[in-house]
Amino acid sequence: MNRSPDSLTGSYGLGPLGVAAAIFFMMGFVTWLNGPLISFVRVAFSLGDVSAFLVPLVFYLSYFLFSIPASFVARSLGLRRGLSGALVLCAAGVALFGQFVSMRIYGGALAGLLVLGSGLALMQVVINPLVSLLGPSERAAQRIAIMGVCNKFAGILAPIVLATVVMGDIGNVAEKAQLAATLEARDAILNSFVYAIYTPYMSMAVVLVVAAIGVVFFPLPELQAPPLPSMSGSSEKIFRPHLVFGIAAMFIYVGIEVMAGDAIGTYGQGFGLPLSETKFFTSLTLAGMLAGYVAGFVVVPRIITQERFLEFSCIGGCILTIAAFLTHGYASVLCVALLGATNAMIMPTIFPIAIRGAGPWTPLASALIVMAYSGGAIIPQIYVLLKPYVGFQAMFALLVLPSYLAVLFYARRYGQTGLLPLDQKQ
Repeated sequence: MNRSPDSLTGSYGLGPLGVAAAIFFMMGFVTWLNGPLISFVRVAFSLGDVSAFLVPLVFYLSYFLFSIPASFVARSLGLRRGLSGALVLCAAGVALFGQFVSMRIYGGALAGLLVLGSGLALMQVVINPLVSLLGPSERAAQRIAIMGVCNKFAGILAPIVLATVVMGDIGNVAEKAQLAATLEARDAILNSFVYAIYTPYMSMAVVLVVAAIGVVFFPLPELQAPPLPSMSGSSEKIFRPHLVFGIAAMFIYVGIEVMAGDAIGTYGQGFGLPLSETKFFTSLTLAGMLAGYVAGFVVVPRIITQERFLEFSCIGGCILTIAAFLTHGYASVLCVALLGATNAMIMPTIFPIAIRGAGPWTPLASALIVMAYSGGAIIPQIYVLLKPYVGFQAMFALLVLPSYLAVLFYARRYGQTGLLPLDQKQ
């Protein structure tokens, strides 16, 4: 089997990578709707910030709740059936969300997001090891960067589609609902507004079901990380420092990513910017991430190692966070959006470092890392709870800046040593 750094996928060919890329596109589309959905549910259900931020809270909490069960499901079903089942779960979640939102039942809509998140948890447990191991380890971050390009390109499109098709007149709707003379008149305005989400979400559910059927018939390799020489088959050996701290680093990183992507609209509204503009801000962050992935694909590993790129990403994130705090209005929002570019290659580098040497426990190691995506539930919620007391700019900096420094520590401690050849790790 060809594992040279000159080959992106070795003898596996580009077919499995193409399937993974298509799945990452669909994952990105349904995931990055969360940013504009925060503004949408705030108007549709007349919510405050804390209640509206239950959207990312429930969505990312599902990774914590379902990742371990997903690892056992993935181990039982295998790659092909696991991916297909994940797509069916995602379709069910999307359909439930669209149905309950159109009925203006917020609890049901959140339940739909929980089902969607469970499907994505299973998908992440299966797809991330596939991409990480589908070729030489030196090019793992590059392969994941390709997935990131697909994911974030979908993420750019998703908020624009939702903002245009469903939220086109959200500013006027919010004003009319607030000024409605009676409760019945307000409900009539909001019922008409929310029903526009029904057809797009049902269409997405159909696409996901079709994709699930297609995956069943495509041949995909079953892969697992080779064990380290010193590892036995016992489960206790899985909890090595590079995995334990990798889980912590991933928790912090996903919190940063959601702050820059989903919370940017709320951040912009803190400056008094109108809903008609802030509903598009998530796409700005995703455009930054897309540029970061392209840059990573070009320079890793030709010019710089993936581990050193991770260090530079954290340093750049620190600089932009400080700049966002020191500026105001559109300039500050632009600094937050540019965090997307610095964030792009963080997850693609943490994941292969953290699962290295997991051997037969690769599905469990992957599940533990995916559980850490729950940082996207916790950190933004801390932000909306405390920003009234500290100020939205200061609270953003207080959460994001230390997070970049912590990931930088992980990169320096385990990045350069974590990927040495196995015979040098004795």
